[in-house]
Amino acid sequence: MDSIYHNLNQTNSFSQKNHQCLFSNKKIFLQNRNRIRFIINHLPLVVITIGKALKENSFLSRAKQMATLAVNGGGGAAAATHTQAYLEGRAVKETRVLISELCRHFYTLGWVSGTGGSITIKVHDDSIPKPQQLILMSPSGVQKERMEPEDMYVLSGNGTTLSSPSPKPYPHKPPKCSDCAPLFMKAYEKRDAGAVIHSHGIESCLVTMINPMSKEFRITHMEMIKGIKGHGYYDELVVPIIENTAYENELTDSLAKAIDAYPKATAVLVRNHGIYVWGDSWINAKTQAECYHYLFDAAIKLHQLGLDWSTPNHGPTRNFKLGLGSNGNVNTSAKAVTEGSDYGSGLFPRCIVLDIEGTTTPISFVSEVLFPYARDNVGKHLSVTYDTPETQDDIKLLRSQVEDDLKQGVAGAVPIPPGDAGKEEVIAALVANVDAMIKADRKITALKQLQGHIWRTGFESNELEGEVFDDVPEALEKWHSLGTKVYIYSSGSRLAQRLIFGNSNYGDLRKYLSGFFDTAVGNKRETRSYVEITNSLGVDKPSEILFVTDVYQEATAAKAAGLEVVISIRPGNGPLPENHGFKTINSFAEI
Repeated sequence: MDSIYHNLNQTNSFSQKNHQCLFSNKKIFLQNRNRIRFIINHLPLVVITIGKALKENSFLSRAKQMATLAVNGGGGAAAATHTQAYLEGRAVKETRVLISELCRHFYTLGWVSGTGGSITIKVHDDSIPKPQQLILMSPSGVQKERMEPEDMYVLSGNGTTLSSPSPKPYPHKPPKCSDCAPLFMKAYEKRDAGAVIHSHGIESCLVTMINPMSKEFRITHMEMIKGIKGHGYYDELVVPIIENTAYENELTDSLAKAIDAYPKATAVLVRNHGIYVWGDSWINAKTQAECYHYLFDAAIKLHQLGLDWSTPNHGPTRNFKLGLGSNGNVNTSAKAVTEGSDYGSGLFPRCIVLDIEGTTTPISFVSEVLFPYARDNVGKHLSVTYDTPETQDDIKLLRSQVEDDLKQGVAGAVPIPPGDAGKEEVIAALVANVDAMIKADRKITALKQLQGHIWRTGFESNELEGEVFDDVPEALEKWHSLGTKVYIYSSGSRLAQRLIFGNSNYGDLRKYLSGFFDTAVGNKRETRSYVEITNSLGVDKPSEILFVTDVYQEATAAKAAGLEVVISIRPGNGPLPENHGFKTINSFAEI
């Protein structure tokens, strides 16, 4: 190394100014021998660079640039890929040609029409670690079927632009790197991808519209699932769906979160927009993209036929009758159901009654969000609304309940002063009683009514948002389409129920619900409550109602009233007795 530096230092072909430049960088060379040694090991590349640089009378500036790249953490491999010789080398040229050819092909498939869609590929080089390999990207806003190899952008492994295409005359726009670049980089960073494809194929757009509330696309038992990495015919393929935005780069954070949340996924759908697909290589990414589009198209056609693509047997999802018309095309009719289906045999319930906590909604949402909010805001709520008729009615109910509690020696009950004792004293006693009731998780009307009014303020101010399990919105939409009426029966007030479903993480779901029952109809663990609900719904027999709950005692009471019952198994739910005798489900999709 010393001899090399000495020879450079003694070269007579450079000017005195250049000698001074070399001496000024001596410290850089001596302190970074190991990094610079990589450059020496890649001497053929350096020699080519020297020859070209001498021709341009800029050898020293290029040598200094390579040394600086090595010193600043780019590493020897990264520095080598930044040389002009490497940028103009065979590997980069072949990748440029490949991208232009693939874009022309994707155009014929409808994936990149209207200048939309894009593709990016890493320049494969066994001598360069994958994270440091160069990245080629197609430009934005250009006719993809007319792109040429020289139209591509070249980026470093960390996304820095190294080479840009030259501007073209009117009517072409000035060159601009793909708007998808930040999203592509997330796939490279988080999945160590070798290529990423962004398609605007109509299948990838329509499949997200079938259920506008679903956050996933699921399909199973389809042959082309085998083309997706890590999946087989019998596996369930799950593709996350993120919401679209006005500008492509605004999708970056939500795409990154989806990649993290679905470690097995090799694609992310963007609702009403398209899909991002990545693979270890361009061949793998292209293969998977083709399979995804096939599966989306299959799901759309199955949906049109009234068939469920997400189940193994792809059975009917709606009351459709299938047959051939006079022209040989498939007819669909809602007047009758497919022969042999459960719906046609009358097994599907006319009405479904759902519990909330532990059934449609995580128990943790109630215990860790709603209850603490009510407890922390009861004093403020009572103080601000004290003189309103609504709050005075709440206080009247609480007084009556506390009087009974005191007679029965209920723990935590404290006397409430009369109204003329002063507002602050009354509120302090009410807060103490409400806090004790919440801690004991009491299912009493006085508490539930007040909680509902407090929560209403939280939902109106956007401090609260209802939470339902991911399978709930899709099931509600499906049952609604079948003509099945769905009701809620919860110990929470009807106001609280409407707030949760009207302000849920999936939007307003109340359009799928036909009514709400609370403890005014009776205790949930008493059979007479379910008899009353049966009479209210006007069915011919109780067995036409399906009740779904997570509580064994509620299931027993409903069964005694003649209702069909299933028990919901959700994360955080309590244990069930052995040999309880009820059918259990882990998702509403099983109903």
